[in-house]
Amino acid sequence: MIVLVGFMGGGKTTVGRLLATRLGLPFVDTDDVITTRDGRTVPEIFAADGETAFRDHEEAVIAEVLAGPESVVSLGGGACGRVGTRERLAGHDVVHLRASFAETQRRIGGDPGRPMLARPDLAEIYTARQEVYASVAGRVLDTDGRSAAEIAEFLLAAPVPTHPTEETR
Repeated sequence: MIVLVGFMGGGKTTVGRLLATRLGLPFVDTDDVITTRDGRTVPEIFAADGETAFRDHEEAVIAEVLAGPESVVSLGGGACGRVGTRERLAGHDVVHLRASFAETQRRIGGDPGRPMLARPDLAEIYTARQEVYASVAGRVLDTDGRSAAEIAEFLLAAPVPTHPTEETR
């Protein structure tokens, strides 16, 4: 199981699809699972039920996906904020696709499908989440200036580290 984590706009979904295709594995985007099951978009869930309810559902979906068949998984940008999710990631090949804050903003612009963009403290959230991603990832890959294909190829060629804090650049 390869699990991609990182801030929104880091390339998790795009790189994940490429990795899954190359490896002959299913690709699972946990946000897609949630919206398919719920019948609403992420912004609709946030607006109607609030972020806490969304995160509860997200944590349950992640637990199910991680217990399922081998796949490439993309987690939502805030998913690692839950202790239960962080604990479930232990033992999996977790890759932090790290993009600078400026790069994530360039990539996602004003995407209305991302309710977190409306937060006035978005830069602070980005900074705080970097520590969380680092705490769960066995590999870190800087994505600024790299195409999704380059990132996927690099991850396929790089051996999975034996030490959980080893970084890949």
